Amino acid sequence: MRIAELKPSERKKGRFLVKLEDGDILRVTEEELLRFRLREGMDLDGEALEALRSSARTSAAKSQAAAIIGSRALSKKELTRRLVKKGNGQGDAQAAADWLEDIGAVDDVAYAASLVRHYGGRGYGPARVREELRRRGVDRALWEEALEELPDPAEILDKLIQKRCRGDLSDPGERRRTSDALLRRGFAWRDVKAAMGRYAEMEEDGWE
Repeated sequence: MRIAELKPSERKKGRFLVKLEDGDILRVTEEELLRFRLREGMDLDGEALEALRSSARTSAAKSQAAAIIGSRALSKKELTRRLVKKGNGQGDAQAAADWLEDIGAVDDVAYAASLVRHYGGRGYGPARVREELRRRGVDRALWEEALEELPDPAEILDKLIQKRCRGDLSDPGERRRTSDALLRRGFAWRDVKAAMGRYAEMEEDGWE
């Protein structure tokens, strides 16, 4: 396949457009330009053309990955899924995610810890935080270490109950609604029960 035209991209610095005689256009990096010794009029045999296409696809996936991770933190699995949804092949998406992990731009350990701090700070319990870690593609092996960042459930529950109830848990319906809300936030029943017991004692003693 002959290269009909070769020129720098006007939209992306360091990128080059390789127009093939069949009208197909490949977007390559300067590194690929030099590695494949590309020039106008050059004939690429089948093997060289496929190698160039593969390299260009991987470079495109890396560029997309860098742009995605530059706007917000993601787990490696989340990033790979997003790249695939954008039309990249699974292999190219995985290679791009691996590359960002290798250079430290993707760090699942730090990401897991930040998620735990975020959801713990918003008043969510261990079960809800674990669900977020799972949903966001964090490897299960990293969960327990990350969950050490979670505040003591008793402290969170005491604050939530005081804020929600404002001194009144005498109504059975309100007690049930409060406990259900806390369970939905991911707290274990034993912790909810203990916290409500502490609050009831405070009410009896006249603490608010």
